[in-house]
This record gives sequence, structure tokens and C-alpha cells, in this order.
Amino acid sequence: MVRLGGLSYHLPQGFLYKDISLFIDRGDKIGLTGKNGVGKSTLLGLISKQIQPSEGTVIIEKEVRVGYLTQDIEIRKDISVRTYIENSNQEITRLNERLDFVNNELTTRTDYESEAYLSLVEEVTEINDRLMVLDAHSFAERIELVLKGLGFKQKEFDNEIGSFSGGWQMRVELAKLLVNDPEVLLIDEPTNHLDIVSIQWLENYLKNFKGGLVLISHDRRFLDNVTNRTVEIANQRLYDYKCNYSKYLVLHAEEMERTLQAKKNQDKEIKRTEDLINKYRAKANKASFAQSLIKKLDKVDRIEIDTIERRAFNLRFTLETPSGKRVLDLNGLNKSFGDKKIFENLEVVLGRGEKIALLGPNGVGKSTLIKCITNETKYEGAIEYGHNVSIGYFAQDSAEKLDGEKTVFKTIDDIAKGEKRKDIRSILGAFLFSGEDSEKKVKVLSGGERTRLAICKLLFQEFNFLIMDEPTNHLDIQSKDILKEALKNYEGTLLLVSHDREFLDGLSNKIWEIQNGRIKTHYFGVNEFLERINQEELQAQKKSAVKVAVKEVKKEETSQNLSREEQQKLKKLNNKVKKYERSIEDLEHKIKNQSKVIEVTPYEDTPEYKKMLKEFEELEKELEVTMANWENALLELEDYKS
Repeated sequence: MVRLGGLSYHLPQGFLYKDISLFIDRGDKIGLTGKNGVGKSTLLGLISKQIQPSEGTVIIEKEVRVGYLTQDIEIRKDISVRTYIENSNQEITRLNERLDFVNNELTTRTDYESEAYLSLVEEVTEINDRLMVLDAHSFAERIELVLKGLGFKQKEFDNEIGSFSGGWQMRVELAKLLVNDPEVLLIDEPTNHLDIVSIQWLENYLKNFKGGLVLISHDRRFLDNVTNRTVEIANQRLYDYKCNYSKYLVLHAEEMERTLQAKKNQDKEIKRTEDLINKYRAKANKASFAQSLIKKLDKVDRIEIDTIERRAFNLRFTLETPSGKRVLDLNGLNKSFGDKKIFENLEVVLGRGEKIALLGPNGVGKSTLIKCITNETKYEGAIEYGHNVSIGYFAQDSAEKLDGEKTVFKTIDDIAKGEKRKDIRSILGAFLFSGEDSEKKVKVLSGGERTRLAICKLLFQEFNFLIMDEPTNHLDIQSKDILKEALKNYEGTLLLVSHDREFLDGLSNKIWEIQNGRIKTHYFGVNEFLERINQEELQAQKKSAVKVAVKEVKKEETSQNLSREEQQKLKKLNNKVKKYERSIEDLEHKIKNQSKVIEVTPYEDTPEYKKMLKEFEELEKELEVTMANWENALLELEDYKS
């Protein structure tokens, strides 16, 4: 569908890529990867023809529609979300307007036998046929489906776009793109603006997308689950593999190992030949032999190694002074913005050594809670810190708050104290700021480089309670892996906001989910959390089905002359369903109370804590069994009814 041939793109500082080729066919789902600054976003701009290449061609097949989501959107703000998306398909809009006009003509004109009238009748048929091909009749339904999947509530569909934050405006633009279902999708870092549940929805959507996809993302799991082809930009060329990102890393490493061995063997043979030439070229009787060796050497196709640099930095957050057993205690926390309540009577305890993942949809108050804890915003209620607690804080805007006029070295030098001062150069080198890079001004750094520098600053601070709000935004996959390993080894207390499932997996030992202005605590990992969310949605649908089924049964009971035996059977089945519903409510109440007990039990490896946690897990298992029994009872009721 799309072909790039002999394409080069030149900047003042040199070529981003030279003489590259790429073909995108239907069903290709390409993960476009590479270090920050290699030209990933530029390549999407070239494919979409919003940027012109220095050399080469970009050919898009006739009638193939390309949808492109950039990181820097320009969107109309004085229009509702629904109307903006409805108006985005110009052909459907034009056809509907023409259909309204023609239908009005047919109802007001009286020249029924004229040629003009008959041609209008034919045009109505043609317009309806075309609208059917475009699936225009389900367009409104598709808009609602996509908006809900991306986290919008039904009541927000008719709100003006300008009333939403920049991240939510990006979601509107993404929704517009998906609703119009182009043949080729170009998407640049969509997960930066989505919460963890919406990411999972988008992942499933793109898995089922039938066209061609080129996706830039630093979310390894998202890439692995969506893509079937990986293209990495490095050394001004493209490395193209027909597999997902993780498999690509393995295959590329194996290929590099084989190539290095082949080069090693070739270099050994070249060295032996050169030694022979040097030995015999000065001897008259061996000169012709030396010349033949020189010619042979000139013909050798020398192996070149296209290395893709994957430097790692070792990162360790030190803990010199531990805190007390209780790190944080929130008592009756309330926070509002005008009439909008964010938290209401929020109570939660954080123990030493806990690693908490703070989750919830965008806009639910995760960053606001952190700002309350760090005293960056006013609140009502009490926030008490435990004995000897010192906070290290990485905010979403930490990278942007760095002084652009300072150099990288000066940024760290200004805060380093004592013995740590002598480690500045080595630590900056570990963060990929070696040599001349450390003398760059902050204002010329990329988003990923600024984030690395902001995290680096934390190493020169003393803390035993680390709070990080979306630290992985703008970090490449390798940097995220290193940061994750450092946080896993951190011995202090961690409160972490992130939407990156791969990053969170195995990192937290407890989840705080913000829900309806309160915190719901989960004692398991992010994978189980997402699985349970899906189960809860299914259970909610089934509960709704039960209510409908019970209503239908009651209608049938009143509208039909059932025998006494049939009425008793229906009553028995209804009572069985209600019995399990009561049990479910009772178990949910017990789980809630047990969760509160665990909250106030000190988080340490003690028999008491383990006992509480075991009782909690047993209640959850009992709830799972009861839910299964309830589902079977519902099926039995429906089978009897039918």
C-alpha cells in the first residue's frame, strides 16, 4: 500500500537516513524503534507526506487513506467532542448533506414524471448505496464505542474539546483517527496520554486492525502484543525483522554474534595475507607472488559491522538512613477543585519498605494525591509523616523544570555535596552523559535526555521515601529496564505512578487504586489487577443480565398460566440466584473490612501480617467460587425459562 524507495533525509548536522527502502502492506504491524533523535517521528512525517524527503520517493497506492497521529496536535477547541469526530469524515458529511437536500426536493416538488425528478430518485439510491459501503449508518455507534474505550464517559461526549486537558485532547484526535478506519495507521507514542485500562483497550483494537500500521512506542509490552514486524533506525539505515520487538532483540543479537565471528575469521586471514605480502614483496624472485596476493586482497569483500549501540547505565538509589515503621498516614483527606470533589475522607497507611503502584484513570486524582503528600497543593484533613521520613520526588514536570541555561555538569554540580562530588563525572557517564555531552546546555537536550538527567539528580539527594510520577515518559526501552531494576533493588519505600504495564510488572507489592474519591487497596500485581478489571466488567454485565432475566421470568409468570409445579421450580431457581447474590455482597463486605485491618497492620515480614493476608486471600477465593456458582445458577434459570 505504501512504498519508500531510495529515501534520504538530510539535516544541517547530517543525514538522518541514507538510501532507505520500506514497503508497508495490508496486515503489516510495524513497531518503529530506535534511540531518541534517530528520526522515528520524522519517518512517520515522510510516510504521511507531511515532510518532503531530500532524496527518493514515497508512493501511496491510489485510494489508500493514511491516518496520522503526531505528538504535536492542532485541534479545534470550540466544538464538542462528538461533533468534531462526526464532522471528521468529509465524505460521509457531504453525502448526508446532499441526501437531506435531495429528500427535501423530492417532498416539495410536484413534477413527478419529469426527468429531473427521476434523476433525484436515482441519486437517493446511489447516495444510500455509497453510505452503506462506508458503513455510515453505524458511524455514530463507532464513535461511542471508541470514545468509551479511550476512557470518555457518555456525559462528556458533548463537552467542548477546550474543556479537556492536553492529554485528553490527544485522545480525541486518536478517536477521530480510529473511527474513520483508514487503510494505513501511523501512530506516534499513543500510550503517553492513556491510562493503563485505555492502553489495554487500544492494544486489543490494534490487534484486530486489518490495515497497515506503523507504531512508535517505548512500551515494550504494547509493541510485543500489537506488532508482527520490527524496524529499528540506527546508523542511518533501517533494520527490518518480521517479528515483534522482544524476538527482534534476540534475533539481532544472534545475527551480530555470527557476523562478529565471521569478521574475526576474515580479519585473521587478511592479517596472514598482509604478513606474506610484507615478507615477499622485497624479494625479486617472489615479487610476482606478492602482487597476486595484493590483487587477491583487493577483491576481498570486507565485512562491516553495523553496530546498534545499546549502552546501559547502572543505577542504584542508596538508602543511608531508614525511616520508622510507619512512613505515611492519611486521615480524612479531602480535596476539591471548585465543585468537583477529588478525594472525600480518604484514609490510608503506608508502611516502611512497601512498593505501591498508584493506579486509576487519567483525571481521577493520582498526581493531585502526590501533590498533597508533597505539600505542593492545599488540602483538608491530615497527612502525617512517620519518624525520620525524607522524601525524594520525581514529578511529571521535573524534566521541564531543569534550568535550560545550565550545562548537564553544572546541573548536578550545584546540588552535589560531600564525597559524592568526586563521583559526578562517573555517574553522568553512567547516565550516557560522557565527554562533551556533559557540557551541553540543558535546553538542547531531548525529552528522554532531560528525563535521565532529572532522575540522575535524585542520586545526589538523601531520601528513604521515593515518589515518582510517570518517570518512564520519554525514556527509551533500555533506559526503562535499567530504572526498573534499580527500583526493584531500592530498600526504601516507593510510591509510583505509571501506565507502563511492563515497567510495573514485578515492581510493586501492593496497588492503590483511586476509585470514587477513595483508595481501594489490592494485594497483588498489575497483571492480576488488569485481569480482575476485565472480570469485574463481565460480572457487571452478567448481573445486568440476571436482572433482565428475572424481570422476564416474572413477566412470563404473570402472562402465562403456569402449573403449580412450574411456578415452584421458577421460584426455587430465583431464590437460588438471590441467595448467591446475598453471599457475594456479604463476602465483598468482609473483604473490604479485612483490607482495612491489613492497612493498619505494620508492613513487615511478621506472622501477624502473613496471617491477615492469608485470610484476605481465602475470602477472595471464596468470592471467586461463589461468583462461579451464581453464574451457573443464572444459566440454569435461563435454560429452564427457555
